[in-house]
Amino acid sequence: MVTRPPSAPAPQYVRRVDSPIGRIEVTSDGSSVTSLSIEKSGTLPWDDLPERSNRILERAARQLAEYFSGKRHTFDLPLSAAGTEFQKSVWSQLSGLEWGEYTTYGELGLATGRPTAGRAVGGAVGANPLPIIVPCHRVLASNGKITGYSGGDGIPTKVWLLQHEGITHVA
Repeated sequence: MVTRPPSAPAPQYVRRVDSPIGRIEVTSDGSSVTSLSIEKSGTLPWDDLPERSNRILERAARQLAEYFSGKRHTFDLPLSAAGTEFQKSVWSQLSGLEWGEYTTYGELGLATGRPTAGRAVGGAVGANPLPIIVPCHRVLASNGKITGYSGGDGIPTKVWLLQHEGITHVA
């Protein structure tokens, strides 16, 4: 079951789209995309809210469809992700990864100035509120293994995304 923090304020705008990895829910504050969730066990965080879309969410839905069809390799959307400065620095590094490119937790630690902060880097990657758009699925262990994934059905979802982009990995 996908859960949301009990104190999380309801988003102003919600749009859901079907995808090869399950339903996806994208939210917006009216000027930016604020979150993306992948269905887990048939549910999404804001399933209880009716859809209320806007032009940004329609653009996001179109770009996600293009991504899943293989026609889009980068996203061009205004984003607003809530997080700590460290989390935002990790997410910024992730945003620089190209289609089919991956990085490791260690490389992310070096790039953010915290080479020994593997656990903190992993936590920041796992806390990414905009998976796929900010491609946290492109992070592997130094030996190419998948160490986890919090989106959708977990590792099978990450495997699908990596294979979709042609990223070689060790299962």
